[in-house]
Amino acid sequence: MDHCLLNDLKGFGMIKKIVTVSLTLCISLFGAIDKHELDGLKVGALVVKDLNTKHVLYSKDAEKRVSPASLTKVMTALLAIQSGKMNHAVTITKEMTKVEPTIAGYKRGDVVLMSDLVKAAMIKSDNDAAKAIAITVGGDEEHFIAMMNIKAKQIGMNRTHFTNPCGYDGADHYSTPTDLLKMTEYAIKNSTFNTISKLNSHVYYVLNKDKLKLFKAYTHNRLLNRYQYAVGVKTGFTNKAGACLIARAKKDGRDCLIVMMNAKVDRWKTAKAIFEQVLES
Repeated sequence: MDHCLLNDLKGFGMIKKIVTVSLTLCISLFGAIDKHELDGLKVGALVVKDLNTKHVLYSKDAEKRVSPASLTKVMTALLAIQSGKMNHAVTITKEMTKVEPTIAGYKRGDVVLMSDLVKAAMIKSDNDAAKAIAITVGGDEEHFIAMMNIKAKQIGMNRTHFTNPCGYDGADHYSTPTDLLKMTEYAIKNSTFNTISKLNSHVYYVLNKDKLKLFKAYTHNRLLNRYQYAVGVKTGFTNKAGACLIARAKKDGRDCLIVMMNAKVDRWKTAKAIFEQVLES
């Protein structure tokens, strides 16, 4: 047989093998996702990503502008962690208490550890904790918001703009599911963030005039109690944003992240079902 023809056949065989492997890989990655079922979900937007392969397994309106609600606090908490001030004692001022519920209920003069503020903001979504973080880390709230937007651009959140550290609705406070995914992928590279985001509760003490006051923060993330492989990260809700969820689950080396916006369905049941498809198929 002609050597050139033989080489051509070998080359063709190699190409065929690569194509076969690639198709098999795609089937294994995407076959577990019931796209038709997800298409029918009453959600404003949804993104499902395999963090090991970096493949987006499902996407619905991923570039849609959305109100991020308290998912905003992922950025707030991350900047606090990166500030190096987690052991800093924060004295609560009157300005820090001027927030809308949900709140921890701090009083002027309370002294709270930064690490406790971060946990209160992430676990219970306390807005007074988030505002205290902003003023302490940024020097004032305006500068902290600038820090949030700078960090957003640094990590590729090009269609996001923050105007507050809590997640209040506003015409200029917006993001996209894709950007929120980027934010979370960046945040979960930090071990301290991961430890905090998967906590069900946190009990801590606040000092005021030589007296200790007990505070308790319980998570809004019911998935942490309903699905054993869930490992965080944040819930959110406002009238404009609707029910939102960024959720992560890990099992047997598999790692999946979900961003769900404006859900008209049960967030916890839906996220669990998606994780079961991806991680347990």
